[in-house]
Amino acid sequence: MVKIIHGADFHLDSPFSGLSPDRAAQRRAEQRELLDRLAQLARERQADLVLLAGDLLDSGRVFRETAQALARSLGAIPCPVFIAPGNHDFYSSRSPYAALPWPDNVHIFRSAALERVDLPQLDCALWGRAFLSPRQDSSPLEGLSVPDDGRLHIACLHGDTGGQGNYGPISPMEIAASGLDYLALGHIHQGSGLRQEGNTRWAYPGCPEGRGFDELGEKGVLYLEAEPGHVTAQFVPLGQRRYEILSVDLTGAEPLPAIRAALPADTEHLICRLILTGEGEPPDLAALERALAPEFYGLTLLDRTRLPQDLWARRGEDTLTGLFLRAMWDKCGSEPDNQLYQLAARYGLAALEAGEEGVL
Repeated sequence: MVKIIHGADFHLDSPFSGLSPDRAAQRRAEQRELLDRLAQLARERQADLVLLAGDLLDSGRVFRETAQALARSLGAIPCPVFIAPGNHDFYSSRSPYAALPWPDNVHIFRSAALERVDLPQLDCALWGRAFLSPRQDSSPLEGLSVPDDGRLHIACLHGDTGGQGNYGPISPMEIAASGLDYLALGHIHQGSGLRQEGNTRWAYPGCPEGRGFDELGEKGVLYLEAEPGHVTAQFVPLGQRRYEILSVDLTGAEPLPAIRAALPADTEHLICRLILTGEGEPPDLAALERALAPEFYGLTLLDRTRLPQDLWARRGEDTLTGLFLRAMWDKCGSEPDNQLYQLAARYGLAALEAGEEGVL
């Protein structure tokens, strides 16, 4: 049984442009801490192989100390480490993969052609290749059909199982035809869980830590145990911070207690978007943010509440308020989720109620 750690899509030195400069620098430093946790996990699980399926580095500026930290952490892993550069960290003569010395246990695939590495101590053959530019129209599995020789056959590749596009498109038929026991993939930031085409198991581990609200929930890597014809996988959390989107219905409730009741127990490391829904008076977002923000690493509040239903009953009044509500009822009724109409109804009603109304 071969023990494997499979990770991908670290995107080290991401800009975190939505954060303040200090927070962005802190997040980049925390990304580098992921490397030490990866090395610690490999030691704890006594891994035989670590497979890193591309986009370890982000496409923009990569600090030399970050690449050095990557090399240092991977060198501390007491087993072979294989890197298949992806579209964001493609291999070239100017990339950190070519410019820096790498530890002896680290093998970087440097060719667009499939390369086979034999690991006789594990009775295993490993296949891999690299992106050489930010785009690759051909499938990284193109032409691969491994021999049925009783060995464990694994590939570490960066590609897109959607089967289209220019990021190494891979079709289900190619996966099945490859004859691999396991295909370790990178590129998709949402973990796939262990899947199967033909007799080949494959997976995306997802990114090890989210960088925005398009990368929600707990993130990490996969721990696998593999032998010819049989693979098991376990997700192992690795990230320190999580992005979450939570909705809280404020109908008939005081906003702050209702929000607190809906929150998870530990929010210190959470970067959260709270969407406030339901019927009622508009919540005081500034006051809620002052009360809640210290409990989060990052917090955004969005008001998606609606006017109470009974207020709309006043649209039958022979007053300016009634006339206004009749006009807004038609708009809000046709697009009930249109927040612009909801806000217009609130502000208009507040303005009318604060002034003097005439009877029509």
